[in-house]
Amino acid sequence: MTPYISAMKAFFRNTIFVLALGVPLGALADTPEDAPVSALNAGLIATMKAGSAGKDFQTRYNALAPVVEQSFNMPVVEQNSVGFLWSTIPASQQSELDSVFEQFTVASYVSQFNGYSGQQLVILPGEKTLGNKKIVETQLVPGDGSQPVELDYVVANGPSGWQITDVLLNGTISQVAIHSSDFSSLVTSGDASQLISALKAKVAALSSNAGGQ
Repeated sequence: MTPYISAMKAFFRNTIFVLALGVPLGALADTPEDAPVSALNAGLIATMKAGSAGKDFQTRYNALAPVVEQSFNMPVVEQNSVGFLWSTIPASQQSELDSVFEQFTVASYVSQFNGYSGQQLVILPGEKTLGNKKIVETQLVPGDGSQPVELDYVVANGPSGWQITDVLLNGTISQVAIHSSDFSSLVTSGDASQLISALKAKVAALSSNAGGQ
């Protein structure tokens, strides 16, 4: 198993315990469906380069957060991750969970994509259709010539245009499904307080473990 596959599996499993570029969302994309993935890829490369340049965790977090917010349909990802109990959670907890889930997502990316050594994130030609959604296939190509890692993105068209609703490692391992499995023991009908606390602790740990980098 390459270090990149290990890192990405760790990112996906890291759920409990995954820049302001000045470029329009679709400027780097061949199709509207590619646009959120292109933006995310550019943001992640910039995050890695910033890490290698010695930028601290918070600086990299602040740069990547707008890209994640724009590229992902975060409410859909979050609600699918929580599952059928989402509708039972009080509005005040839903609002708090909205905030901490996004913080957790950004912090996970910043923690995992923390150094640059020539990697490329490449969108492969063509898209697969999944009902009214598309799957945009990409590869993380290591700079050392080792085996690329497949990262596929499920995208759907909504009020804010095409956005990511799930990430698939090696084309099969669903980030949302892993979240759902991990979150299930932390949410009961009408109460997500344990999940909120766990995500807050994870964000704090990711920031602290960055060691200022």
